[in-house]
Amino acid sequence: MSGFQDAPFFLNDEATRWVDNTLAAMSEEDMIGQLFCLIAYENDADLLRSYAEERKVGGVMCRPMPLADTDAAIKTLQDHAAIPMLIAANLEGGGNGVVHEGCGFGSPLQVAATDDEDMAARLGDLCGCEGAAVGVNWTFAPVADVDVNFRNPVTNTRTFGSDPDRVRRMARRYVEAVQRHGVAACLKHFPGDGVDERDQHLVASVNSLAREDWDRTYGAVFRAGIEAGALTVMTGHILQPACSRDLVPGIDDRDILPASLSYELTTTLLKDRLGFRGLVVTDASTMAGMAVCMPRAQAVPQAIAAGNDMFLFTRNLDEDFDCMREGVRSGTISPQRLREAVGKILALKAALQLPRKRREGTLVPAPDMAEAVLASPERKAWIRDCADKAITLVKEEPGVLPLSPARHRRILLHAIESKEGFIQSVRADVADTIRSKLETEGFAVERFDPKTGRECRMRAFRDVAAAYDLILYLANMRTQSNQTVVRIEWAQPMGVDVPVHVASVPTVFVSLENPYHLLDAPRVRTFINTYGSNDETLDALVEKLMGRSPFKGTSPVDPYCGMWDTRL
Repeated sequence: MSGFQDAPFFLNDEATRWVDNTLAAMSEEDMIGQLFCLIAYENDADLLRSYAEERKVGGVMCRPMPLADTDAAIKTLQDHAAIPMLIAANLEGGGNGVVHEGCGFGSPLQVAATDDEDMAARLGDLCGCEGAAVGVNWTFAPVADVDVNFRNPVTNTRTFGSDPDRVRRMARRYVEAVQRHGVAACLKHFPGDGVDERDQHLVASVNSLAREDWDRTYGAVFRAGIEAGALTVMTGHILQPACSRDLVPGIDDRDILPASLSYELTTTLLKDRLGFRGLVVTDASTMAGMAVCMPRAQAVPQAIAAGNDMFLFTRNLDEDFDCMREGVRSGTISPQRLREAVGKILALKAALQLPRKRREGTLVPAPDMAEAVLASPERKAWIRDCADKAITLVKEEPGVLPLSPARHRRILLHAIESKEGFIQSVRADVADTIRSKLETEGFAVERFDPKTGRECRMRAFRDVAAAYDLILYLANMRTQSNQTVVRIEWAQPMGVDVPVHVASVPTVFVSLENPYHLLDAPRVRTFINTYGSNDETLDALVEKLMGRSPFKGTSPVDPYCGMWDTRL
């Protein structure tokens, strides 16, 4: 097939022949199988073998597992696949996106807070190196979204911030770095999440920017990623009405669809106007954002007809395969579109050298290779450097910092923590870890325990001022998919843990996983964002609280949430 010798695949004659010969030998059923990228939550050898041998899928995404399980799962998939598989993972913030033993470099927002493009390259380098070491060849990253709306429940610390220029620069460097390791980057979530305050997992969300505003923000970010050579793009279950109306004059509102199902967004805008020639994959088809738009039998083949080349996950394996077959047989997916999509899948595999690696026996790395890579001292030093440069002092009450046992020996510690999430939860030991570190420094730290009590029986302000030299809030609440807005739920009764003592007791508020908590604690006078809670970040936080290290981070978002009172 023509075109694969050009960007982004750059196939040589041998690789092009492999694509053409492999495609020519495939049955219709073989091609349909290649359209699917399924998911592995665990090392279930029988299930994974069925993916490879019976379904003949084009790829599988691995959720984080212990290293031994990840190694075994990938080996099963590749050993039993007639055509080498794409093995994907969410390597947004480090190798821990695929193996529990992987490094957590830091969230993209933490990287952005350093305002250092080289740090984004380091993130991409670590993700590519650790992913490749276990056999991953495709990362669903970087997140190319712009965190326009602080209420958005998905983007937040997963983005490089709210400044389109910083997002553009950081995403580009990630793409370049990760792909040097033979791991395909994936710009997501086209046409861009972060404007709506709703979650595409739960509803088809809307990027409501005017066309000109989209062009100079999200459009510029995706354009830069494409120019950097990104091999793949992920379409979101996100509508962009201004672009749809511009591209299809007179389109009825009911016909405006999310990019995952929209021909004008995926083919006309992404491929024709932005010039993307790589592989396009839908976001997870399990999300309500796709499911609510049309009957399943229509949506499954429509995703490919719209211009996506791969279909991510299934709601019901048998049903979705049947829907895709029927879409091919009915002509919803034309023979030309089917061959084009499968050709892109094969071209990506060829660009990643998967056929050559299979011949050489290096498609699945030896387990000891991963162990050596995951223990790299150099990359551990990068993580410490990122944490040191990212932590941001948003606002400061004069005379409170640095902390000192001589002035602040008695500390009252409030821990505000998220509940367990479906995919990923915050670490549960943050408050205890910080308490232990402060006690080692010579402080006496008491954890706040809400007592029952109502009006007329609450603890007297003078008693609190007499008992403590400092009040420290640690907020450990991360936005996660499949939920709505993340806000602080103050304790009962009567919001007993609200920071009401800021005028009488020095108070420091540290937010570890969400930069927008000033919305719910506007009168706090000293506020710090860390954008993460790995060990290196907690160590750096204590160093800065103690005054042994300066605050160096620059806010990549508006931590004041556009409110005047949060600046007081």
